Amino acid sequence: MKRGLMTACAVGLVVLTAGCQRFSGGSNYATPLPATPTTPVGQGSLQPLDQTAGLNEGAVDPSAPLADQEVVAAPVAEPTGALEIGRSDMLGGWKLASGGDNCMAFMTLTTWSGGYRANTRGCATPALSSISAWDLTGKQVVLKDGNGAPVAQLYATSAQQFNGQTSAGSAVSLFR
Repeated sequence: MKRGLMTACAVGLVVLTAGCQRFSGGSNYATPLPATPTTPVGQGSLQPLDQTAGLNEGAVDPSAPLADQEVVAAPVAEPTGALEIGRSDMLGGWKLASGGDNCMAFMTLTTWSGGYRANTRGCATPALSSISAWDLTGKQVVLKDGNGAPVAQLYATSAQQFNGQTSAGSAVSLFR
């Protein structure tokens, strides 16, 4: 009885090991991916929070280098003739163009911080490639980054075309 049980266990172990890709050595075994390089974490002390932060939002610090300053454009005014749109009108793939950048944007109805999930493919500019969400406010479509900050504000000029501007003030179009 013990001998039969041990034989059955040994056969089961051999079958189990032969079926495992890691031990089979077959051509279907996927090699592990290389480690992703990361940047080292810096050290330093943080400055105390400024209680007046946000009061002069968008103000430019003249002493800061120009590259460190973020320019925030004024909200886009609703153009005459802007069309009423619904959330389902935004679903699917869109072509996205701003300046010399042409890429794709994809909109879903999966809830996300400050709206619904969106993503882009093939965008060269950091602003457009950071799009992670979209929201509909009245007739305005707002494209947002992963933190919920506006990247672009657009209005429908036709059922298949949206025009507006990025937060940096560049013209932007979303079309099919």
